[in-house]
Amino acid sequence: MTILKNILAVVISLIIGGMLNISIIMVSGSVIPPPAGANLTTMEGLQTAMPLMEPKHFLMPFLAHAFGTLVGAILAASMAANYKMRFAMIIGICFLVAGIMNVFMLTSPVWFTIVDLGFAYIPMAYLGGRIVLRKAIKNYNNPLYFLINHSEAREIAIKTNSQIQSIKGDFLTNVF
Repeated sequence: MTILKNILAVVISLIIGGMLNISIIMVSGSVIPPPAGANLTTMEGLQTAMPLMEPKHFLMPFLAHAFGTLVGAILAASMAANYKMRFAMIIGICFLVAGIMNVFMLTSPVWFTIVDLGFAYIPMAYLGGRIVLRKAIKNYNNPLYFLINHSEAREIAIKTNSQIQSIKGDFLTNVF
């Protein structure tokens, strides 16, 4: 069951992270208009428009890659049954491989390739994993969370509480 849960975590995270990536790319033309006369709907159009693009035109693709990876890593780490950071990093590696494939299919300026491959994938996956782990540690240190999610500890706490109440009752009846 654990293996199936982890596989589903990766698949669902890749799909949702990829959908976010594509969504940001699709709206990028309305946020930062493409160069005049550029057709960005096909790979050939992107190739011919690449020399016309300014650094501002690369902001939305970078954000799409970074946020897609970050959200995918957070989801994978949240849904994974164990090894949460490992599954967050798996998402980062998958998105990095897709980014490398994109570099080979669509030439872009060297500075963008370095920034994109260096900062949008593995660092964002690590950040996503850390966010989930920090939340898990914070919850784990909460005594109420610990009691609710650990049945043995809950049983001990209930037994201890009933013993305390019993001692109080005995004390009150014997003294007064």
